[in-house]
Amino acid sequence: MLGLGGTRRPAQAFADARVAAGHLLIDQFLLTNATYDHRCGRGGVTEGTGMTGELVARKIADEILFPAAMSVDTGVADLKAHLDLLAAEGFYGLAAPPGVGTLKVSGRRAACRVVEELASGCLTTAFVWVQHHPAVLAAAASVLPGVRKRWLAPLVSGRARAGLAIGATVRQGPATLRATAVDGGHLLDGEAPWVTGWGLIDTLYASARNADDSALWAFLDAVEGDTLRVEPVEMVAVAASRTVRVVFDRHFVPTERVAAVQRPERWSQPDAGTLRFNGSLALGVANRCSRLVDDGALRAQLDACRAALDGADPAGMPPARAAASELALRAAAALAVATGSRAVLLDNHAQRLMREATFLLVFGLRPNIRDALLTRLTSA
Repeated sequence: MLGLGGTRRPAQAFADARVAAGHLLIDQFLLTNATYDHRCGRGGVTEGTGMTGELVARKIADEILFPAAMSVDTGVADLKAHLDLLAAEGFYGLAAPPGVGTLKVSGRRAACRVVEELASGCLTTAFVWVQHHPAVLAAAASVLPGVRKRWLAPLVSGRARAGLAIGATVRQGPATLRATAVDGGHLLDGEAPWVTGWGLIDTLYASARNADDSALWAFLDAVEGDTLRVEPVEMVAVAASRTVRVVFDRHFVPTERVAAVQRPERWSQPDAGTLRFNGSLALGVANRCSRLVDDGALRAQLDACRAALDGADPAGMPPARAAASELALRAAAALAVATGSRAVLLDNHAQRLMREATFLLVFGLRPNIRDALLTRLTSA
């Protein structure tokens, strides 16, 4: 390749060119949108332009994320550049309370549509980014001294970026991560089997169970050491998300890092809001597939699934989530068939979206979602 140097192999030169092209696309996007009132630093949504958070999310997804999705999936493109763009455009403050964030979205439905749009562009990017928001919510809601002041503004702006390690606590059965009270804080022992974004995050919003089964929620430094080590997890999709298993061995958490302590009757309640948020990832994959196939029936089913999720009460959320996951799988299958034999090539979006739809069948799965999904998949 001319101009890329004579000492590198062609594959490496091609990879370097793809990374450079990704940065160029982002720079072009920011330049093109320089007429916006950039309240978030380099980017943002402005009043008077008609560009809502949803529309900006779709523009980013279509012009930046989707063209680079294959390169991100294979680890060629720089995922951090995508996350930096989302921070610059204010999207790390999606879950911020009114008056704190700079992104303008009108309520939960609009916020969920933002997640869907970004996931339609690049699930890997959205998957890492979406796990930041529980930390924002926790910082905003904390009544413990100093937590909101220390954490909220950096998290909302994206200067601090958080991953999530709460599944070890809120899952049914014995907790895999335990907390023991000691002078000045707590010691954590056990593991968090699924933590996404390692190396892309600086903060880990984690939860562990105390001896009385109450849940301790805390902000940790996402840094390896003698008491915290990580092991990469290989997955069928979103492999570039840097998902790891985190092992804690008497890892000390100072009291000032604790965001909340909840009794079992509180933390064990189903979180319909989180279930709805996660459902938007499946809608995003279905959205992209329906647009690539250009099928009106799939688009109508997508609209129906979205409406069902938006309108579901806590009891209705699991079947609505199951319907969204099934739709993503069927839409990806339809895209593969419409694409034909090229769908099995590793540089084709169809195989990537099929793998991602399979992944989303089990991501964030709860027993009642599993039951509803199995019923849908096995019914005649």
